[in-house]
Amino acid sequence: MQRNGMVWWGLLLVCTLGMSMVSCLAAATTMSCTPTRPDSLGPFYELGAPERDRTGQGLLITGMVRSARDCTPVSQARLEWWSANTRGNYDAAHRATQQASAEGQYQYTTDSPGHYPGLPPHVHVRVSAPGYRTLVTQVYPQQGQTTVSLDFVLIPE
Repeated sequence: MQRNGMVWWGLLLVCTLGMSMVSCLAAATTMSCTPTRPDSLGPFYELGAPERDRTGQGLLITGMVRSARDCTPVSQARLEWWSANTRGNYDAAHRATQQASAEGQYQYTTDSPGHYPGLPPHVHVRVSAPGYRTLVTQVYPQQGQTTVSLDFVLIPE
């Protein structure tokens, strides 16, 4: 995940060992997450994919949409997914749009994408939310991987 988990554990340890509560709260409020690295939109993006959280089976992608400002969940995030089918062809059956929960959580299930010439298997995603820059990136599952846990971290406008 892209959260600064080790930093949070270190902050918890320092606070437990005697840092003042005011200092602990100040440190906690300045935490930030590293924004998710953008990637290519590719030539096969299409606006208006159906609302759904499943376009197949075999690959489960889960996580949260977070703010780069303070790592808090982003509510009202919209995720648009598209990928090649198991044969490596893009089709309407592998396009979806979904809304993250109020807590920023999402879960998407699809087929493991087939080999597309020139690139490793990948799933495209476009993440948008009011007050944040739109993120376009790709998820690259490893061969045989059935679950990917990934937080998308958006940059505030």
